[in-house]
Amino acid sequence: MGCAFSCVYIFFIQLEGSVKTTQIEIRPYRAEDNDILSDIWLRASRLAHDFLPDEHLLAQQALVASMYLPDGETHVAVQDGKPVGFIGLRDTYVGGFFVDPEWQGQGIGRRLLAHAFETRAFLTLGVYALNGQARRFYKAIGFEEVGCSEADEQGMPFEVITLRCELEKARF
Repeated sequence: MGCAFSCVYIFFIQLEGSVKTTQIEIRPYRAEDNDILSDIWLRASRLAHDFLPDEHLLAQQALVASMYLPDGETHVAVQDGKPVGFIGLRDTYVGGFFVDPEWQGQGIGRRLLAHAFETRAFLTLGVYALNGQARRFYKAIGFEEVGCSEADEQGMPFEVITLRCELEKARF
């Protein structure tokens, strides 16, 4: 059963010996999300892509804010009314997928991917070869390598691996 507008997921998070319940809503992008999502993109990118020059990341952030977030199919993970992550899709291609570094490791990324799979039989994406954490995460979900490029879309000399996952092989 798919979610046409938004979904609410309940997570149990272990914090300092106690279990906290938090609700994560996944809803479509809104214009008022732009600043916080582009900030999440930049902070997460600085951690995951520390090999890229900061001026490159800042230029990309401007494109994320002006084009990719508002023009794509963007789904936002929200906790207590505040965006904590997002996934941007172009048909079956994951063009952007970022979780606030403060919320990483709590299942939000898995929920965003599961949400994307609700209306797709497969997903593909590109990941920098140097981003070992993301590669391990995608492998755990069930993504498999189907190609690679010696440079990224902007021509930077960093290998990008193309991954694909079929819905029936996805592990959430």
